[in-house]
Amino acid sequence: MTAHPTRSHPLARAPIVDRLSGWLGTAWQRGWLPVPSLDPNELWHSAAKGFGDRSEEAEQAGRDPEDVADFRLRLEALCQAVTEEARLNPLGKAMAWGQLVRVIRNRLRFGALWAERPELLATKLAPPIIVIGHMRSGTTRIHKLLAADPGHSATRYCDASHPVPSFPDMRRLKGAFDLMIMRRINPWIDTIHPMASGEVEEELGWIAAALNHSIYESQWRIPGYSAFSEALDPAPIYREFARMLKTDATHRRLASRPRVLKVPAFSEDLATLLTQFPDARIVIAERQKEAVLRSAVSLVANQMAIQSDECDLTWIENEWRRKLELREARMAAALDRWKKPVARLHFDDLNANWEREIRRTYREIGISLSGEALAAMRREMSGSERGQHRAHSAQLAHFAKITATAG
Repeated sequence: MTAHPTRSHPLARAPIVDRLSGWLGTAWQRGWLPVPSLDPNELWHSAAKGFGDRSEEAEQAGRDPEDVADFRLRLEALCQAVTEEARLNPLGKAMAWGQLVRVIRNRLRFGALWAERPELLATKLAPPIIVIGHMRSGTTRIHKLLAADPGHSATRYCDASHPVPSFPDMRRLKGAFDLMIMRRINPWIDTIHPMASGEVEEELGWIAAALNHSIYESQWRIPGYSAFSEALDPAPIYREFARMLKTDATHRRLASRPRVLKVPAFSEDLATLLTQFPDARIVIAERQKEAVLRSAVSLVANQMAIQSDECDLTWIENEWRRKLELREARMAAALDRWKKPVARLHFDDLNANWEREIRRTYREIGISLSGEALAAMRREMSGSERGQHRAHSAQLAHFAKITATAG
């Protein structure tokens, strides 16, 4: 296992971040490189290069006019918030430009694909299994256990980060390259959320592709956009999500196998998600609230510190306390109206006896647990024992000592 530098503080960052940010700032100041624009029209122009007169069709194909308008509206609001609120350093600004251009380009690529192959959107999907819960509540472990069942299917990291199918399909190589760069910039990423290009991953990138706020508010201080997006109807986001899921399932020939879906932000939009997937089976991850908050703050601080030199740990904690409370309230309201079976798994119970809890979960959501599935889950848990993510607990304990000493 690769040794990593000590993460001495939640806002610690690798020295390479300061070097890259300093170099970019100098390059822009001296005119060696153009300063990336976060104006929505200029972002769109950059992303649409190569589409020519097909760009309008690519924006609209397969989508309702409401969904087309929603994306444009969100893009304008997000760009305004990033420009006015996020206080990005040069590296952060470059990363924001790259992310947003990529999101727009992928949206156009999907539209071009759906214009050529509209039958993709008629794909009939097996009822999904949706893991619901706050980030850092054990959702990843539950997700990977359920996805280990060979009767189920799952999204891979490379599918989540490069969602448009390609021919030949080079996405695993692209995902591996992305992770190599990410680990260079952020050497602690695997202690917080382990990833591998061909392994099971949440679909956060898919709702981010429709400009859901979750991934962006986890790395940038943009309370204006969070409030704006929280107040909007999320239905256009989840219609796009469903289109992407159908496309992925058809391309990978997995439509007949239940997809195990997991994004912590699902809890915030659960009512809308269940309207989109009314035959879903629901699994809820639960954990003591303060433990969830401490771990969530650690994750968000780690992301924000890379892209801004003006991070405020107190603000992050207060904002994510608010976010968790909002998600809890919206999730509870949606579940009150949900009349189908729900399984609940508590973090501590899963730690104590994961096999017992998984057997109970399968019974409660009405799925048969095969010996083959259980054997695959045991292999998953065995591999997890050697995972780097266990170091995150030590980091949290260290941060708690820092806080106690400062107090």
